[in-house]
Amino acid sequence: MRRKEGTWLQRLRVPLGFICGALFILFAQPRLVSLTIGGIVALCGLCLRAWAAGHIRKNVRLAASGPYAYTRNPLYLGSFLLGLGFTLACGRWWLAALFALLFLGIYLPVMRVEEKALAELFGDEFERYARRVPLFFPRFSPHRDERERATKFDSSLYLRYREYRAALGALAGWLILLLKAMSAK
Repeated sequence: MRRKEGTWLQRLRVPLGFICGALFILFAQPRLVSLTIGGIVALCGLCLRAWAAGHIRKNVRLAASGPYAYTRNPLYLGSFLLGLGFTLACGRWWLAALFALLFLGIYLPVMRVEEKALAELFGDEFERYARRVPLFFPRFSPHRDERERATKFDSSLYLRYREYRAALGALAGWLILLLKAMSAK
């Protein structure tokens, strides 16, 4: 994929997410069990995003500690779990399947474009890291080296990158589904 196409997808991914979220709510038939299961999966995604945000220093240092020792894209994996949880909360399995296809169709090309930029920025360091840590689906044990062990979670980065907005959006979506479930009774 050429960088221009990746940039196009990068710009459209958030608006498309809001449009899909609204459509998913329209088709949703949430129940207590789907809200509970979906809420747990979404919470896991939010926690992963928060953990990842505290380990990344964009364009300054290659993130390879914390969740980045398991997957090169923990923010996207967290977003995937968040979206999957939301669609599971909708109570329609086909929405979750549709979400997974749309997410991977949009984000895998975006990840590839971003990888090229990281390779240009960090060179051999990124290449070594990329050989040991998978692109999206995590490895079971963390990849470690001495530099990564010295890197700790920094909660100020969570605020700097405004990760709390994902939590607020998830809460709003879950509350809308809860209201829809309550009005169906």
